[in-house]
Amino acid sequence: MSRAKQFVKKILSQAGITINGSDPWDIQVKDERFYDRVLAGGSLAVGEAYMDGWWDALQLDEFFARVSSAELEKKIVPTGALLWEAVRSKIFNYQKKSRAFEIGKRHYDIGNDLYQAMLDKRLTYTCGYWKNLEQKPENLDAAQEAKLDLVCRKLGLKNGDTVLDIGCGWGSFAKFAAEKYGAKVMGITVSKEQAELARELCQGLPVEIKLIDYREVTGEFDHVVSLGMFEHVGYKNYRKYMNVVSRCLKDSGLFLLHTIGSNQSTTNTDPWIEKYIFPNSMLPSIAQISKSIEKLFVMEDWHNFSFYYYPTLIAWFTNFNRAWPKLKEKYGERFYRQWKYYLLASAGNFKARKNQLWQVVLSKKGVPGGYELIT
Repeated sequence: MSRAKQFVKKILSQAGITINGSDPWDIQVKDERFYDRVLAGGSLAVGEAYMDGWWDALQLDEFFARVSSAELEKKIVPTGALLWEAVRSKIFNYQKKSRAFEIGKRHYDIGNDLYQAMLDKRLTYTCGYWKNLEQKPENLDAAQEAKLDLVCRKLGLKNGDTVLDIGCGWGSFAKFAAEKYGAKVMGITVSKEQAELARELCQGLPVEIKLIDYREVTGEFDHVVSLGMFEHVGYKNYRKYMNVVSRCLKDSGLFLLHTIGSNQSTTNTDPWIEKYIFPNSMLPSIAQISKSIEKLFVMEDWHNFSFYYYPTLIAWFTNFNRAWPKLKEKYGERFYRQWKYYLLASAGNFKARKNQLWQVVLSKKGVPGGYELIT
């Protein structure tokens, strides 16, 4: 047994994972070059080796839940490339305005057929709210509607209210708020594919969809909402983002920020996620968010329901996997393994509570009489 294999075996055993073992979370190594590749390339190499078919696990989500819970990433010395990425993220602003549309082109414009197959009927690409719902894939539509309704109720949305939706996606919130609450919504996105389909889906409703960066927004609104977009803002721009929201929000209004978050402050993201899924992304921490809102907002409520991201991601993978026979000719086998890895590794990280999902309600001057907590 090579020294690299011995080392990897020892590390994985700390998470209860056996190489070529019989448990569903055990790693099945199909190419012995895997060990040297992983030790040389870290998490990027782990993901790329999976895409190349060098290893697998029957329950990939459980494999990553165990790896995350045992914090195995701390057991391996970071590679030079990873250290350089951390340094570069401090020097350069990867989320500056001139790069704003890159995430749209490389992720959200992949193909509406993919997302229509994977997501709920409203095309809601954020965590569902599974409270009082059995956590089964067939309940995804209900979980997403429950989340959209929760957002509207937290805002105290009423007929005729104007809402700015930053990062509107395919218009799921805008359409729901207009249909169910009589709101007038302006949604913005940096994805051409999202904008075109959102306009089609929201036709006939008081909804306007714009293909612009958040820094270009003008106007004043009763409320502002942002569901799953803040992960693309970058720590160098958090304060600028909050200034834009403050400028656009009426003094009496509320801002609801819905974002995945990290348990610690960082300045970059996992290199595999950066390269293959979400370029120029990073997860904010509580400290980074709180610093960005100082002297601008009053924090009225901070709700963590990250536990519900696990069933959401499992539902997405179930839908994607079921639809794959119709998608494979267009996207190819390597993409299947890439997307499976993305969805199930993310599910494992949420199951282990490595990542969080927050809804933060903010006001500009404080809610008179206090904000009523809503769940």
